[in-house]
Amino acid sequence: MISSRSYQDLIVWQKSVSLVSRIYSFTQFFPMEEQFGITSQIRRAGTSIPANIAEGQARRGKKEFLQFLSIAQGSLAEVETFIIISKNLEYLTEANSEKLLTDCEETAKLLAGLKKSLQN
Repeated sequence: MISSRSYQDLIVWQKSVSLVSRIYSFTQFFPMEEQFGITSQIRRAGTSIPANIAEGQARRGKKEFLQFLSIAQGSLAEVETFIIISKNLEYLTEANSEKLLTDCEETAKLLAGLKKSLQN
C-alpha cells in the first residue's frame, strides 16, 4: 500500500504538472505549422508524465506503480528530446529551454527517488 493518500500529495506529480504548464506556456509561440507536429508531441509527452504518476498511484499496487513511473520516465525523456530539438530550431530561447530542462532534471530526480523508495 502506498502511504500517500492521493497522487496529488506527491511532490513529483505536483512538479510534473508545473512542467506541463510551462510547456504549454512556451509552446503557444511555436510556429503555426508545428501545431500538429512538435507542439502536439511535446504537449502529449508532457501530459503523460503526471497522468502516469496519477494512474500508477491510484492502482495501489507497488509493482504496477513502478511500471507507471517507468512510463513517466520515458515520457520525460521524450520531453527533454523535444526541448533540445525546439531550441535547435529556435522555437525556444536559450533561457526558456534551460528553464524547461531544469524542470525536467528536478522531475527526473524525484521520479528516481520515488522509484527507489518503492523498491526497498
